[in-house]
Amino acid sequence: MLACMNLPVQIKCDYRCLEASAGVVPERCRNYGQLFLGRFACFAEPGPTVHLLTEWQLWRAHLCERIPPAVRPAGPGPRGRRARSAEPGAAEPRRRRRPGPAEHGSGPRGRPCVRNAAALLSRQAGLVFVTSMDVSSDPYLPYDGGGGDGIPLRELHKRGTHYTMTNGGNINSSTHLLDLLDEPIPGVGTYDDFHTIDWVREKCKDRERHRRINSKKKESAWEMTKSLYDAWSGWLVVTLTGLASGALAGLIDIAADWMTDLKEGICLSALWFNHEQCCWGSNETTFEERDKCPQWKTWAELIIGQAEGPGSYIMNYIMYIFWALSFAFLAVSLVKVFAPYACGSGIPEIKTILSGFIIRGYLGKWTLMIKTITLVLAVASGLSLGKEGPLVHVACCCGNIFSYLFPKYSTNEAKKREVLSAASAAGVSVAFGAPIGGVLFSLEEVSYYFPLKTLWRSFFAALVAAFVLRSINPFGNSRLVLFYVEYHTPWYLFELLPFILLGVFGGLWGAFFIRANIAWCRRRKSTKFGKYPVLEVIIVAAITAVIAFPNPYTRLNTSELIKELFTDCGPLESSSLCDYRNDMNASKIVDDIPDRPAGTGVYSAIWQLCLALIFKIIMTVFTFGIKVPSGLFIPSMAIGAIAGRIVGIAVEQLAYYHHDWFIFKEWCEVGADCITPGLYAMVGAAACLGGVTRMTVSLVVIVFELTGGLEYIVPLMAAVMTSKWVGDAFGREGIYEAHIRLNGYPFLDAKEEFTHTTLAADVMRPRRSDPPLAVLTQDNMTVEDIENLINETSYNGFPVIMSKESQRLVGFALRRDLTIAIESARKKQEGIVGSSRVCFAQHTPSLPAESPRPLKLRSILDMSPFTVTDHTPMEIVVDIFRKLGLRQCLVTHNGIVLGIITKKNILEHLEQLKQHVEPLAPPWHYNKKRYPPSYGPDGKPRPRLHNVQLKPIAEEREETEEEVHLLNSTTL
Repeated sequence: MLACMNLPVQIKCDYRCLEASAGVVPERCRNYGQLFLGRFACFAEPGPTVHLLTEWQLWRAHLCERIPPAVRPAGPGPRGRRARSAEPGAAEPRRRRRPGPAEHGSGPRGRPCVRNAAALLSRQAGLVFVTSMDVSSDPYLPYDGGGGDGIPLRELHKRGTHYTMTNGGNINSSTHLLDLLDEPIPGVGTYDDFHTIDWVREKCKDRERHRRINSKKKESAWEMTKSLYDAWSGWLVVTLTGLASGALAGLIDIAADWMTDLKEGICLSALWFNHEQCCWGSNETTFEERDKCPQWKTWAELIIGQAEGPGSYIMNYIMYIFWALSFAFLAVSLVKVFAPYACGSGIPEIKTILSGFIIRGYLGKWTLMIKTITLVLAVASGLSLGKEGPLVHVACCCGNIFSYLFPKYSTNEAKKREVLSAASAAGVSVAFGAPIGGVLFSLEEVSYYFPLKTLWRSFFAALVAAFVLRSINPFGNSRLVLFYVEYHTPWYLFELLPFILLGVFGGLWGAFFIRANIAWCRRRKSTKFGKYPVLEVIIVAAITAVIAFPNPYTRLNTSELIKELFTDCGPLESSSLCDYRNDMNASKIVDDIPDRPAGTGVYSAIWQLCLALIFKIIMTVFTFGIKVPSGLFIPSMAIGAIAGRIVGIAVEQLAYYHHDWFIFKEWCEVGADCITPGLYAMVGAAACLGGVTRMTVSLVVIVFELTGGLEYIVPLMAAVMTSKWVGDAFGREGIYEAHIRLNGYPFLDAKEEFTHTTLAADVMRPRRSDPPLAVLTQDNMTVEDIENLINETSYNGFPVIMSKESQRLVGFALRRDLTIAIESARKKQEGIVGSSRVCFAQHTPSLPAESPRPLKLRSILDMSPFTVTDHTPMEIVVDIFRKLGLRQCLVTHNGIVLGIITKKNILEHLEQLKQHVEPLAPPWHYNKKRYPPSYGPDGKPRPRLHNVQLKPIAEEREETEEEVHLLNSTTL
């Protein structure tokens, strides 16, 4: 029972009545206070009883004319006579008349009722219902059937919340009837930083919002407009994301190219031109030295006036190192001061966020701004990194910012992650010029929840982003990427062997890189060296610049290096890689160039490429993970392209000098062009990238979109699958999953298989040696008890049970929701003190008259928490967590709560199983009778350990489900 102020009226209503509340208080009878709540009405009368009337009963019973005479106040009765006395419960004979204006005031015709919905409550407790609209202008008063002044129940959903309640005329005060309206509490349903969202609850919220919009769209043109806006908001947000991603990618490409060339010199005719653009309009370039023109001046020419000689080389060397260190220092300083989250690739964190984890600020406007600027600086510094991975982070920042413009996505974390999935596709689209590959990358690599409509919107976002980048044309070649090439020679069957060998090399490189880089990152976190990120970046940049300048292939920008390695040799190529002994007729077309013997330039280039390969392998291990934006795609592709080009040249020369071997005899005749070294570079690039990331389908599509050749899908597939198999032989984790595990993010990888035989009782908390499970009871705890429980523990939520004796499960209450609800009740509701009883039940229990006002928190209670029995195999539990995105799961036995399993418990369990691998059990082992920990071997119950604890001991401290040890990976 719930006592209303000092009124001797107690109200008891069905919970469905409260849940369906529309906040509408119709005007009914002079002696009855009624609250119409959806299909039910709470009908209160003086005394200890309350009637719950259904819609049909209210419709048929004319309550205004059945007022018990004993409770009628003195005053003019029907037809001007005073009401007759009668025994309680006697009904007044039914009379029909139209009251005069003097009796009931002006307004619509009606029964002998006043214009107040709670006249009885108003007289006895000073409780007044104030309407915020003119009753006479209400189009839903009266209804046609009988002339009463109540609102017809079929029209309640059209009325909206037009009424507010006041106590004694004070609008700011609250009453007990606020509990009946059950208004939503601001902040309930939101999440703290470094916590996991509840996917099931978020999807339910979205379905409820969708039903509410559909139910109102036929009421007016404005509601129909809002419904259309809501339906199209998803396409609008992905369109804006695609536009912003394409524009920022074009800006980054142009700025990075200009600043990279700034290390070597400057264009005097136009300072904003890079080296290639500066010499476009010059008529003084030669075929052999096409990169030299009078408009472009090196730093040696500007400073000492020498273009050749040792002095010029040393000056250019010094200026190269100076600019590299300047760019690196500026990049790490901006990251450290303004946006620590702007460092790294961003893909491991984005995968974690898309799985439901909350990292506040990681996709914010400051991170977007600083990452865009520092990405240009990091690429221009010459470090062994790329911009493709960070471009995915930039696109996701755009998607997150634009999602706040639409309530459909700003208030629902699950819907927001659909936008982020589309944004990641747009990021890969502009990074590689591969829209279809971007969609597949989002589906295969980063997305956790990918419904069909997200697939369409991801495709559209990738399309818009690629269109914008193509319109900007940052490379001046009418292509989306710098290293777009086309081959005109088909591949032959015998070439599958070297392609597979390149796949083996890619798998070995991937396994080595993952282990070496994780070991270095772990050492960085555990030593003092990790406390000085600026010094680390300066040292790595200095070593890179000093070693890279003497070698022309390491001095080049990594994207330009890949372009040169992918390019097939033709008559217009002046690179040393194409320095063959040429005896062919100059009139022959490009596609008919036969295999030729290699010249001295080719052999010199091979040695330089071998040194560049060793340099790239070592520096990439130490560069990935430093506190600047650093991608991994381009360095891995460069390593594979170098190895592939070396193998391609070797196979080409082998086929030329031994064309009579049986493997070459059929295809490689004398004077035929049968080997394309650039194709080997492309296959090697795909193999090394696949070995590091363990991507398959999306990687193949990205690479053939880069080259524009569908003809080479089979070599790419063979190399990528081989690299994945070889890499999986040393460990199934890719580089992104390894960094997720290193940083301690709660991520359950759907690619891993659970093959162990443990049960839910083996993983649940508490264990036998742990303190008892901290729980709440549905109506026996006070506000002070709950606050003490929250302060003394760090759990993310608490099971709610019926009582200390019963221990039957009622629901689950989140820690954050409890804190917000109690704070809101203290501020907005009078009489809530520390000794107030907290009620999670449907009906408030009977309380003594002197008891303080109880607090009803049923609205924040999850009435359907996910539960499993104590002998459920963990294989099923892990699969449930992966597919439903659960935060926690309660473990029960015959309806009694035994413990709880959180995502963190599962991750710890998986980590323990990796260290102590147990043998697989036969299938019949799962059907074998397994007793829970609370039962002995004989099946009889042991003394209960999981008893209810209303006041847990102060020493009970345990990490929350979502507590994450970042290990200083995101703090500088």
